[in-house]
Amino acid sequence: MNQSQLSSVVFAAAILFGPQSSVTAQNKEKLIPFGDMNHWVIRNINESAVIGGNTKTLYEIGPNQTINGNKPYHNTGNSPWATSNVMAKVMGVVKTNCSVTRDKHDSGYCAKMTTHIESVKVLGLMNINVLAAGSLFLGSMTEPITSTKDGPKSLNWGIPFTERPKAIKYDYRVAVSGAKNRIKQTGFSKPSSVPGQDYAITVLVLQKRTEDAKGNITAKRVGTMVVRYGRSTGGWVNGATYEIMYGDIRNNPKYNADLMGLRQCDYAKNSHGKSVLVRETGWADADEKPTHLALQFSSSHGGAYIGTPGNTFWVDNVKLVY
Repeated sequence: MNQSQLSSVVFAAAILFGPQSSVTAQNKEKLIPFGDMNHWVIRNINESAVIGGNTKTLYEIGPNQTINGNKPYHNTGNSPWATSNVMAKVMGVVKTNCSVTRDKHDSGYCAKMTTHIESVKVLGLMNINVLAAGSLFLGSMTEPITSTKDGPKSLNWGIPFTERPKAIKYDYRVAVSGAKNRIKQTGFSKPSSVPGQDYAITVLVLQKRTEDAKGNITAKRVGTMVVRYGRSTGGWVNGATYEIMYGDIRNNPKYNADLMGLRQCDYAKNSHGKSVLVRETGWADADEKPTHLALQFSSSHGGAYIGTPGNTFWVDNVKLVY
C-alpha cells in the first residue's frame, strides 16, 4: 500500500485528542494517541504448511500485548493506527506481510517502515516475489485479505476528526538508495523499471465527507500537507514541523499537483459498514470545518508494488500543533 491505504475506529475527537498534550510558548501540541510509538501489539501467526509453515511476527500500534494464532486483527484500546502489515488467506492459504516493525529510539520505541521483496515458495516448485512498501496510517485494515484485487478495499482510510491544527510535528529518520529508477514487481511477471527516484513520503489531508442515500462517499479537501524525502538523513531529525495549508491551494507556491491534487484512490467504510471509494470532488473554503483526518507515512511512493528495496523510514512522536 502506498498512496492508498487504511474501521470502524469511530470515537469522538475528545477521545482522540485527550489529555496527552503539552504547551509551548506559542503553540499547543497534542500527541496523537499512541503517537509516541512506545506501545505495540505483537502478533505471532502460523503460515500455511504449503508455503513453509513458518511462524511470522507482525507488529501493530496499540496497547502492549501478544496475540498468538491466526486471528484477524482489529484496532484495540482506541488506537487510531493501522499498518501495511497484514494476514492474508487466499484459497485457504495463510500468508503474512511485515513491512512495519518496532525499533528503538532514545529511551523508547519508534516505527520503522521498510520497502522489501516478499517471497512465497509454493511446495518448493514456484517462487513468487512481490515488492511491498512499509506504511503507517490513521485508520484500520480488515483482515484477512482474501484477494489481491480486493486489497485496497480492505483499507479504511482516515478517522473522524473536526479540529483545525496549524501543523504536524514528528521525529524522523530516512535511508534511501538514491537509485535513478524504481522497480515494479507484482509476483505475476518479471520485475520492470519505473522511471523516477523512489522517496519516502508523508501525506496529511483533512476532508469534509458527505454520504448519499446509496452509501457513496464524496469529500471536499479542507487541509493539505505532503512532504517527500529523497535523501538519507544519516540520523534522526527531531521536531520536524510542517504547515497544513487550508482551502484551495492551487495558487500556493508550495502546491505540487502530482502530490497534493484531489484524490480518487482511497477507500473508507460508509455508515452501512461497506467499503467504498472516497471521491474528492473539490476544494473546501479555507475556513471550513473537516469531518475526517487522513495521515499516512510510507517508505515508498508511486502505487502498489512499486518502490526501491531497502528504502527505510523511521517515525516517532507524532503530534498536531495548534
